[in-house]
Amino acid sequence: MPVAEAIAGMAAQIRAFIAAAGKPMLVEPGAAPFALADGCFELMERGNRLALHVWSGNANMSRRIVSVDATRRGELALKIELFGGKTGTLTIYDAERPTTRNHGRRGERLELRERFRRFLRRQYPDCRLADLSTEQNLEASLSPNFPRAFLKHGTSSWAAIAAPAEPNTVDEVLSFGLIWLDYLRRREARRNVEGLILYLPAGMQGATCLRLQYLSGAKWRAWAYAEEGFETPLDLADYGNLDTSIARCRRPIANDLAIDVAGVERLEAPDGTVRIRVRGLEIARVGDEGLVATFDGCTPYRTSVEEVTNLAHNVARVRAPDSADRHHPLYRRDPELWLESSVRECIEEIDATLRPAPLYGQVPGITGTAHGIIDLLACDRDGRLAILELKASEDIHLPLQALDYWMRVKWHVERGDFARQGYFPALSIRTDAPRLLLVAPATQFHPTNESVLRWFSPEVAVERVGVGIEWHNKLKVMLRA
Repeated sequence: MPVAEAIAGMAAQIRAFIAAAGKPMLVEPGAAPFALADGCFELMERGNRLALHVWSGNANMSRRIVSVDATRRGELALKIELFGGKTGTLTIYDAERPTTRNHGRRGERLELRERFRRFLRRQYPDCRLADLSTEQNLEASLSPNFPRAFLKHGTSSWAAIAAPAEPNTVDEVLSFGLIWLDYLRRREARRNVEGLILYLPAGMQGATCLRLQYLSGAKWRAWAYAEEGFETPLDLADYGNLDTSIARCRRPIANDLAIDVAGVERLEAPDGTVRIRVRGLEIARVGDEGLVATFDGCTPYRTSVEEVTNLAHNVARVRAPDSADRHHPLYRRDPELWLESSVRECIEEIDATLRPAPLYGQVPGITGTAHGIIDLLACDRDGRLAILELKASEDIHLPLQALDYWMRVKWHVERGDFARQGYFPALSIRTDAPRLLLVAPATQFHPTNESVLRWFSPEVAVERVGVGIEWHNKLKVMLRA
């Protein structure tokens, strides 16, 4: 076939694929994806050459296409010519197809990896980059979302990691950074791995820098990077203040409501309402508006004691330890709330020094964001506060999420805010740093939780409490560490 015809055929194949795709994208290894929208690309046929030009608001690319190497549903692989006669690949894919969504993510990860490489070369020019990867490591529980590196300089070395500029992901970087540091110290036993270097997107570094102040056992360095490509060293001493507050604890609304159904709890919440729950699952509340049904996310509406009692019977029949249908949605829903219910009922089984009352659920206003873990705040018989973080399943981020809440409780207890806002009435609360108890089924602590906890400062008095797998039926402590 003449060259010109071959070029025309490739061009027609590429144009047909782009036209048929719902959301055509182009990705090159190590670069961010380009959208192949009208007015953002050009396919040029010139004699025996076929060139593809793409551009966006902040980048552009031009590549000579040598051949269409492979096609499959939703993807088109192109062989391209690079400088020096080398070849490479481009992939055009349809981002609307579920099977191709990883292309965009992988391209973004590789782009961050290359930026991370440039950061390290600029800031640590005397170090040798011995390891740089975005590959997933299941054995060590290392995520591909965070590029990691190992820097060597003489007999010294450092672990390093970077976080993508994604609000829902950036706060996870420290968990994986500590895991990476622990992994390198074990792997490189003959070297001195001094500490961890973190690169954080500017404006999103606050939570990580706060956490670093309560870690020990290594040196910590942090940098903020901007989209423009500049890095700034961060002074951890600048992150001592917390943006936190505690809502006033109101007296509970006086009422004599009682629902005589097994498994039903009547909880007095800090906002003054009385919550009616079935093994942790709320079905109604009593507030200024009277008795209101709140079951299953419904729009709250006024109801009667008889209706709540009937609802409680129906829910309790399914949400029970001896339920005949453990696959029923009501049985499986919100296991942390059920675990909280069991812990409330047997708080002294968790720790004999804790007072069974008062016992508060997550104190309003004390955390900046919900983190999917149930918090209980208790007081021991000596007046020292204790935080119980409850998780019914594995969570690699449990230790550091618990540390977030611990920091805020410590801040408020040192300033006497709990007594001033009406919590733990008639009790003398000590100003010591609170204790931290991580409570979960003994088999459901993530394997890395222990290694992350080893980096906690001695100031953080933390204990893992593992309960038996049959905690739905009877709470029994099987592990203390």
